[in-house]
Amino acid sequence: MNLLGRAEELVLLAVWKLGDDAYCVPIKKHLVKTTGKDWVFGAVYAPLERLEKKGLLQSSLGDPTPERGGKRKRIYKLTKAGVKALIEVKKVEKAMWDNISEGVLEKLL
Repeated sequence: MNLLGRAEELVLLAVWKLGDDAYCVPIKKHLVKTTGKDWVFGAVYAPLERLEKKGLLQSSLGDPTPERGGKRKRIYKLTKAGVKALIEVKKVEKAMWDNISEGVLEKLL
């Protein structure tokens, strides 16, 4: 089992949720909205590159658009290995949190 880092997990989930609109700007916006933290573009590009090298994502260049001055977007999609990685992360996380409630944790405060 090769576990993902937290940033990699969040980026993979963002790519999955964004579907055909999964390129860096919407991925960053989704991460900021979901986590409430500011994400710089480097913090998004680095996991995207790692995930693509691991075979969990694939990318392609989209069509040029006038609003981007004719520049093409790099669109990301999950591979089957990426889907399997998310399933594995979810199983591990569920097992780790099993029988732990917020109430139990709050008693420790």
